[in-house]
Amino acid sequence: MPLAAQAPPTPSFLQAILAIVWKDLRAEFRSFELVSSMLVFSLLVILIFNFALELDIKTRQTVTAGVLWSTFAFAGTLGLNRSMSIEKDRGCLDGLLLAPVDRSAIYFGKFISNLAFMLLVEAFVLPIYSLLYNTNLFQPGLLVVILLGSIGYTAVGTLLAAMSVQTRTRDVLLPILLFPVAFSVLLAAVKASGGFLSNSELTEILLPINLLIAYDVIFIAVAFMVFDIVVEE
Repeated sequence: MPLAAQAPPTPSFLQAILAIVWKDLRAEFRSFELVSSMLVFSLLVILIFNFALELDIKTRQTVTAGVLWSTFAFAGTLGLNRSMSIEKDRGCLDGLLLAPVDRSAIYFGKFISNLAFMLLVEAFVLPIYSLLYNTNLFQPGLLVVILLGSIGYTAVGTLLAAMSVQTRTRDVLLPILLFPVAFSVLLAAVKASGGFLSNSELTEILLPINLLIAYDVIFIAVAFMVFDIVVEE
């Protein structure tokens, strides 16, 4: 008697995450549709601020942290929106939801890929900003703050993007939902970045850094618990 066909083995949680990340990276590196739009937007914001603050060198130095995180936040929002919109428009999101994997693996896969895109754009922005504003941004402490802030912003942004992508007004709804929720992480990131740029005492910088770490842990845990409910709705 012929043996019954065996069902393919269900991928593990980590395998599912890596498969989603690899899918997103391969699709992006074929077209550069997402990263290129984020990068162009970031460069436009930097140039606008550069021309606006050209005559006031002192003000330019004091607003560096704010300009940086404004650039990262707007570019990150654009990337988060486009990332989930592409999945929805191509029907990939429905395929991912039908896959025999834990729904939270989809969240972590999208979160890691979105974070990779955001960090890639930041890697281009930092040297250009340093050149235009004559400011050294390649400080270890500042780079750690940028990483922590990007993790927190992407963690909550990926969850809210998955929520808003089901609506017709997703392009407008995501910033409305995201900016109030991400206000804490952006404020802490600006404070910590400004502290490193102004060579403040480490004791003054520890509080916003601790807030960044707490924000990252809390929102990643919350997203892990509620992502299944969000995508079902």
